[in-house]
Amino acid sequence: MPVGELALLAIFLLLWPKVQSSESSSGCQRIGEFDSHVLEMDGDVLLGGLFPLHYIAPEPDYVLTDRPQVQRCSGFDLRAFRWVQTMVFAIEEINRNPRLLPGMKLGYRILDSCDHVHTSLQSAFSLVNGSSTVQQESSAARNVLCLSKAPVPAIIGLASSSPSRAVAQTFGPFQIPMISYFATCTCLTDKKVYPTFLRTVPSDVFQVQALVQLMAHFNWRWVGTIGTEDDYSRYGIQAFTEQLEAWGGCVAFHRTIPKAPTPKQISSIIDALKASTARVIVVFATEGQLLELLSEVALRNLTGWQWVASEAWVTASVLTAPVFQHVLTGTLGFSFRGANISGLFEFLLRVRPLDNPGSAFTNMFWEEQFNCRLGYATSEGLDRPLCTGLETLEQVESSYTSVTPVRVSYNVYKAVYAIAHALHSLLQCKFIAQASDQRSCNTGAEFTPGELLDHLKRVNFTNQFGEKVYFDENGEPVPLYDIINWQKDGRGGIRFQKVGSYDGSAPHWQQLNMDMDLIEWTEGQSQVPSSLCTAPCPPGTRQATRPGQPICCFDCLPCTEGEFTNISGATECIRCPLYFWSNAERVACVAGIEEFLSFQEVMGVILVSLSLLGVSAATAVSVIFFLFRSTPIVKANNSELSFLLLLSLKLCFLCSLVFLGRPSMWSCQARQAAFGISFVLCISCILVKTIVVLLAFHSTMPGSSSLKRFGPPQQRAFIVSCTAGQAILCVSWLALAPPYPFKNTSYQGGRIILECKDVWPLGFYLVLGYIGFLSCVCFILAFLGRKLPGTFNEAKLITFSMLIFFAVWISFIPAYNSTPGKYTVAVEVFAILASTFGLLFCIFAPKCYIILLRPELNTKKGMTGKTSK
Repeated sequence: MPVGELALLAIFLLLWPKVQSSESSSGCQRIGEFDSHVLEMDGDVLLGGLFPLHYIAPEPDYVLTDRPQVQRCSGFDLRAFRWVQTMVFAIEEINRNPRLLPGMKLGYRILDSCDHVHTSLQSAFSLVNGSSTVQQESSAARNVLCLSKAPVPAIIGLASSSPSRAVAQTFGPFQIPMISYFATCTCLTDKKVYPTFLRTVPSDVFQVQALVQLMAHFNWRWVGTIGTEDDYSRYGIQAFTEQLEAWGGCVAFHRTIPKAPTPKQISSIIDALKASTARVIVVFATEGQLLELLSEVALRNLTGWQWVASEAWVTASVLTAPVFQHVLTGTLGFSFRGANISGLFEFLLRVRPLDNPGSAFTNMFWEEQFNCRLGYATSEGLDRPLCTGLETLEQVESSYTSVTPVRVSYNVYKAVYAIAHALHSLLQCKFIAQASDQRSCNTGAEFTPGELLDHLKRVNFTNQFGEKVYFDENGEPVPLYDIINWQKDGRGGIRFQKVGSYDGSAPHWQQLNMDMDLIEWTEGQSQVPSSLCTAPCPPGTRQATRPGQPICCFDCLPCTEGEFTNISGATECIRCPLYFWSNAERVACVAGIEEFLSFQEVMGVILVSLSLLGVSAATAVSVIFFLFRSTPIVKANNSELSFLLLLSLKLCFLCSLVFLGRPSMWSCQARQAAFGISFVLCISCILVKTIVVLLAFHSTMPGSSSLKRFGPPQQRAFIVSCTAGQAILCVSWLALAPPYPFKNTSYQGGRIILECKDVWPLGFYLVLGYIGFLSCVCFILAFLGRKLPGTFNEAKLITFSMLIFFAVWISFIPAYNSTPGKYTVAVEVFAILASTFGLLFCIFAPKCYIILLRPELNTKKGMTGKTSK
């Protein structure tokens, strides 16, 4: 038990019931006076009732040296009086029922709790001590047994959570059951602290869930909250805030209404309302606690807020007065399920001084609520009240019985019937048997509150309205709510229109049901009010939280390339699937544009044209050499090697075509092999020609036979050997790790580059390195023979062609590694064509020039430089 409640209980135990020694050792005497009125009726079993007939209670005087002054509560609560009458009505209805509790009469003892902790405890002690009011109590009746056998085995109450906690925790050890009809705090669910507490009203945990679902339904993410200084408000707003933030909403501000607010404090709350951009205000409070705040709001004519009411005030008729209508019209809130109780309306009409002589509660109803003077005799001689501002008695009755269906009264009604069914089960031995709890039946009229509590927990019946009444393991009922909308009724008043429902026992997606066409919004708006710190980000953008601000306040940033969002208010952008890309607006993904070096595009046409031009040039040279094959210049250059070299050059030109077009498995594997083998064949022929040139000049020396040892068979074998080495390398590469077609999306957004993926890049560099090795050997040999004597020394041409070859391929390597996309292939094709053209023109262009344009040099004398002048 909290320290504050322990101290408060100790004070009342000192000031209220105190056991003293008297003539009878078993007697007790009450010290002091508790000036409270009681409504009671005798019966075989008395049910206790605690109702907040007044909502303003004086603060207790905690000075223990002086006797506290007796002070009356004020602020009569019309709704609470209706609850009292409903309890009386239900008990009288049960007493007339021959099937429920036959032969037993229920009675009642009802006191005013004043909606305050200390007054509720005083009234509760009065109930369990068996004492009536001071005015009705005789001195002999004061000496009764205290707490030895409670004359009230069960209590129906209370209306607020803080008084309910105090009373339930105090009387829990005595096993006295307590059924609340309006206390909704989640804290009361703890059965270790409140073992005897039950309720016919759903816990706040369900109301909070319903409120958050309502916020989500209307997309209200920026919400203000107003509460009071009690457990109901504290626990309710805390749970609401946590669940709202878990959903993605934020509490823009929270203000607490003090118990006795000053004008300055009320103005401070109103200033907070005006300063906030939140247009939706959720309020956890009772109508009595809201009166001053809403009165000031109405006085200042402040409108534009969508009020969302907790169940504590959503059907408060006192707030439907004309002064509040322009402020509260359009209010939404959750109310308990109501019912039209047959006969209750007529019963309420009989609450008159003449029909209830001596009833203190009835007198208070007329005197305090309607400012009536009792005992006024009319001309007809009837005892009817004279009421200021009310012309007829029917106006009083109409204002008192205007709420249908009843809701909190229905919870009171169910609580009375739950106790009646538990008593019936207890006394008739009709309780639900459990395998682990078989006990003997108690068929007599004597029982303890603990036995009644045991049967009360087992209650399970269907009432006349078709609703099943039972309590779960925590003493909770089925969580059912009606969604109420405050609408103008056309007669200058407010009606509570049901616009939806909430069933906490249903699946999550079926719990909230709304009829949007029935809702009337604040200030007559036709659209759902908006309450957002920042408008939802449009499609194509995402929310970015502002540093130091709530998550509901954010900036909208466009999605990056390759991401999209097609909804408003997205917190994250969605990455497009593989091979898809976001469009310009970032609201959808489109298929990426596939790119490759095709035959149709300009670059492809140019490269194909160059390749065919090279093949044509090599063919033309072949034709020229064939036609002039018997001339000295063709013979001198080993015509067989020349034709083989021209063939290899044609293959080099043609292999570039394999690099063009859409990559496929065969083209990816063929292109590098064709490139590597054709170029090795070409370089091998040039290398053999270089060797032959060197050997030809050295063979002119006496005794030299080197040219004979490197004749045509050896030359062919050398070319085949060199080419075979490259072929083996290419076959091994393709067999172990062949290249394959690959869609590369890393170069440019929205572009898919179709290329050949080298699984083993080292294979390509080995192929290229082998060509480079042969080229280096050829270049070195040609360079060594460049100064050999003779008019036509082919070594010079080979040296120059190798220089061009090296220049092309050395520049190719960095260009190949740095060129993105499909242009990587273009670089390689260009290197192939450039180096091939270099070899073709450097080696064969001078010879063709002599053959075609300088035929006089194409003779033996011309070859030796002995031509006549």
